[in-house]
Amino acid sequence: MNARIWTAALIVIGDEILSGRTQDKNIAQIATWLNVQGIRLREVRVVADDMDGIGAAVNALRVAHDYVFTTGGIGPTHDDITVDAIAAALGRDVIVHPEARATLQDYYATRGGLTDARLRMARVPEGASLIPNRYSGAPGIRVENIFIMAGVPHITAGMLDALTGSLEGGAPVLSRQIGCWVAESEVADLLGKTENAHEGCQIGSYPFFREGRSGANFVIRSTEEPVLDACAAELTAALRAMGHEVIDGGI
Repeated sequence: MNARIWTAALIVIGDEILSGRTQDKNIAQIATWLNVQGIRLREVRVVADDMDGIGAAVNALRVAHDYVFTTGGIGPTHDDITVDAIAAALGRDVIVHPEARATLQDYYATRGGLTDARLRMARVPEGASLIPNRYSGAPGIRVENIFIMAGVPHITAGMLDALTGSLEGGAPVLSRQIGCWVAESEVADLLGKTENAHEGCQIGSYPFFREGRSGANFVIRSTEEPVLDACAAELTAALRAMGHEVIDGGI
């Protein structure tokens, strides 16, 4: 019987991402964190600051995956509409969370006070709980299976730290990488046969062209270390049998 695989989707929200003015850095850190929790990031969507677009993405992904994460659009300005969009998608009202308000009031006590704009960051869909934020006071939000997080990467990282160990997941994916100066097309059949011979393993091929010649790195993934080791050993032996030098850890 196959082990249960827990999956997540990420919605990156913001016109500044789509315009190219801001480069997203959250995808990699969230994917890495999720894997440690035993959850696979299966899908990423980038959505504009648009109520309907955010709502449609949330409603599609929350039923397709165990967890949905969003980043961006929860700040103090008029275009920070993520909370409103998600509340509307879930059919919930938006309220000022009393704990969030108290946290922000304390945080801004020596920083000019809690203005109406700053109070926007205490707004949540009704029934939501908070994700602590040790950096800027404004909390993240959890509602149903949706985690609403900041767009600023170091703040997102802090929110992820606060969530560590609290989500149900399966076994984390382990990986091994080997490299070889060989054209990917020469070993395509070998990669497929090796993967098929080791149930529970996946082999990814990442070709490149450097120093005037073709090469590729091969990443073997599995949730079981003995299976991973056996697959990597077989692929290494087969490549060497074809006369290729194999570089452990990749090129």
